[in-house]
Amino acid sequence: MSSESLIFMGSDSIALPVLDSIREGRCGRVSIDAIYTQPDRPKGRGKKIAANEIKLWAREHGVPVFQPRKMGKDERLEIQAIGPKAILVMAYGHILSQKLIDVPEKGIWNLHTSLLPKYRGASPIQSAIVSGESKTGVSLMKVVRRMDAGPILDIEKVRIEEQDTSVELEKKLSSICPILVERNLERIMSGDVSTEEQKEDDATYTRKLLKNDGELDFRRPAVELARRINGLFPWPAAKFEYRGVSIKIGLASSHDEGTDEGSPGEIVGLSEQGLELRCGQGTLCLKRLQRPGGKMIATSEFVRGFQLPIGEKLESKPMSLLVASEPHIF
Repeated sequence: MSSESLIFMGSDSIALPVLDSIREGRCGRVSIDAIYTQPDRPKGRGKKIAANEIKLWAREHGVPVFQPRKMGKDERLEIQAIGPKAILVMAYGHILSQKLIDVPEKGIWNLHTSLLPKYRGASPIQSAIVSGESKTGVSLMKVVRRMDAGPILDIEKVRIEEQDTSVELEKKLSSICPILVERNLERIMSGDVSTEEQKEDDATYTRKLLKNDGELDFRRPAVELARRINGLFPWPAAKFEYRGVSIKIGLASSHDEGTDEGSPGEIVGLSEQGLELRCGQGTLCLKRLQRPGGKMIATSEFVRGFQLPIGEKLESKPMSLLVASEPHIF
């Protein structure tokens, strides 16, 4: 029996397990006939132009790759010529027009890394950690013109542990995506699906992260700061400035002990666990630090070559909101 045609659109390595699952036949008689991904970009310290991991996967497995700078009429006609029965999207980075959404017979479906309707938008993984969620997941939803607002076919959940950064959480989410496509892709192709509309009153919105989102206000509660630090690693990465040097933070925790010592931003202790700072409420423990040109290392090792004396006070800077109840706020 012949395979049913699918186009995949994505630009991030989080989707690689999904591509492997489909190629290995774990999703039924479905073939990936084309991949659309972002154009090659400068990467690394040398800023050399390089392909993303989705394109590299496509090359390895002989799948045609398209890298348009925008999704316009020409791209729509190109996709019509390929004739996919459905399109699967994950972390693509292009807005799709209604005319394109209408092209595949069985629709366009998106794997979104949150439990919708929470955390629509560009940074759901980071925002779930920063917001203090104990769980998140991946939602398989039908694409509509409004951002991440389509009806949901299925979800899969994961726990967020206290010391998870966005790196660990992305790995967890990547690992459960094949479960969703293996459970649902054949049903999508046959049209045997039943979706549920999202509750608009429960919707929240994230945004594209900016470099200055890593600034910290030590007048805020320590638990809030620890979540922000962990959620924003590895990019844009929380940071503080000390004597003209910008120091990145890779991991943090918080506790309530020692809350009467010092003022917000003051270094109040150093142990094998990390550097302790007084906050507006509680104490923040910085576990991993990195100076410009160096590696991210344990704080106990970092301070052997870079002095951060007890009693020094770090400057607080205003922190911008990452999540809001309306998309137009950003």
